[in-house]
Amino acid sequence: MKLYNRITKKTLLISLIAVIGCTNNFEEINTNPNGITPELFEQDFNHIKGGFAPMFNNLQVLDPVWVYQLQQGLNADIWSGYMATPTPFAGNINNTTYALVNGWNGFIWDYAYRNVMFNAYDIANKSKNRYDQFYALSLILKVEGMHRVTDIFGPIIYSDFGSQASTIEYDSQEEVYNQMFEELDFAVAELTTRYNAGEASTFVATDLSGYGGDYKQWVKFANTLRLRLAMHIVKVNPALAKIEAEKAIAHQFGVMTTNADIFKVVSPVYTNPIATISGSWLDIRMSADMESIMGGYDDPRITNFFDESVQFPGEYKGVRTAIDLIAKSDHQDFSGIGNVVRTNEIVLMTAAEAYFLRAEGALRGWNMGGTAQSFYEQGIALSFEQHGASGAAAYIADNVKIAQDYVDPNFPVNNALAINNVTVAWDDVATNEIKLQKIITQKWIAGFPEGQEAWTNYRRTGYPKLFPALVNYSGGTIDSQLGPRRINFVQSEISNNPGGVATGLAHLGGPDNGGTRLWWDTTGPNF
Repeated sequence: MKLYNRITKKTLLISLIAVIGCTNNFEEINTNPNGITPELFEQDFNHIKGGFAPMFNNLQVLDPVWVYQLQQGLNADIWSGYMATPTPFAGNINNTTYALVNGWNGFIWDYAYRNVMFNAYDIANKSKNRYDQFYALSLILKVEGMHRVTDIFGPIIYSDFGSQASTIEYDSQEEVYNQMFEELDFAVAELTTRYNAGEASTFVATDLSGYGGDYKQWVKFANTLRLRLAMHIVKVNPALAKIEAEKAIAHQFGVMTTNADIFKVVSPVYTNPIATISGSWLDIRMSADMESIMGGYDDPRITNFFDESVQFPGEYKGVRTAIDLIAKSDHQDFSGIGNVVRTNEIVLMTAAEAYFLRAEGALRGWNMGGTAQSFYEQGIALSFEQHGASGAAAYIADNVKIAQDYVDPNFPVNNALAINNVTVAWDDVATNEIKLQKIITQKWIAGFPEGQEAWTNYRRTGYPKLFPALVNYSGGTIDSQLGPRRINFVQSEISNNPGGVATGLAHLGGPDNGGTRLWWDTTGPNF
């Protein structure tokens, strides 16, 4: 496998050939008058459509499974407090104990650039100012895929992607976000105009999202994505955050409001890779944080999210992250990940998230079209509906249950007192901080198992409160209470684009390690 080095004319050409397919009969295809001519290939926009499938399938890597494990499974899924591993990889000195493994983390960058960024670039070259409906759709997927990358590394290659210069400069994360907002502006305007004109979608057969090519659905997703990104920057640029959030709500089609609006990748081939990592490999389990919070609330969604423990039948047992793991067998029979991942639908944004975003916006005094309490309660109810759980009304009204203490029945040294001690029921007289903790806690539960966004929300708000690390091999660069804030720049870039990495470091404003905060991850208060 050739890993991503630099974006040059040569690598772009190689990637394009890979997208088109096998080249063993290249000469025959280009000389045979009965072969596929460029004119035939461009019929029905086939020369453009081919780039969309690899974009969809690599927003989260669906195959190979082990690449997903390195792309997200052994970082964000665990650092978000969602999952934990019973496996002491590399002698237990790895990402999960804050010793960041460069050889693992390079796959995050590589797969995003080779599959998402390259194909967005290629589609833009073939469609911009000619077939702008495809350009618009590619921009939405690009923003969905690449905001995840900048929220992992900070500064990244964005505006200079495709440059043939000897040094390819990084954009600051602020510059990346500003460009993403502009790209969403174009995409939303373009697709809204086409929908209002009654234009039939040209994207039906190529759309792997479940939207069936419906331009209105894509606009609602883009608006919700804008709302998500706006909330990311609320502490560093509250004025812009408010503008972008209110723009999303005020649009003609608005944001997601029902579970039919959920953004997901529907694969005809692959199931969620977490199902294999948990069910076959036994490398991922329920986290101690999930056991503490969902168990304490007696949350009925737990039966869909997790399996009962094999070792302790009838119980849901989680593993604490950043502990002294000796043997995999010590915790592998705790609760695995449940039916929520035994599907070919990979959910990347829920309608419940849209309500929790609006709840936080309303709490901040923005015009979200309703009250913080109403949006908060609608978010919970919609999540229950999404997962086929009953009892939402009683759950929403409960003002007694809180998180429970964590007990590791095999190794008591890992036990911990509950720390995310808020009830579910809304409390009008509570402080804004407590209200935000409730909103983010429920948003965290509803977003399972998509750990990337949950990790981002934890970093920017501090909620839900997660158990601290007991074992920390970061050499003092990562705080045991706060956890990792980012991932180091990748080795392929350090080796092949050192000047570019230097621009990234200048934008980062701190050392290239996991303890340096991103642009939007400030130390200031939430309010």
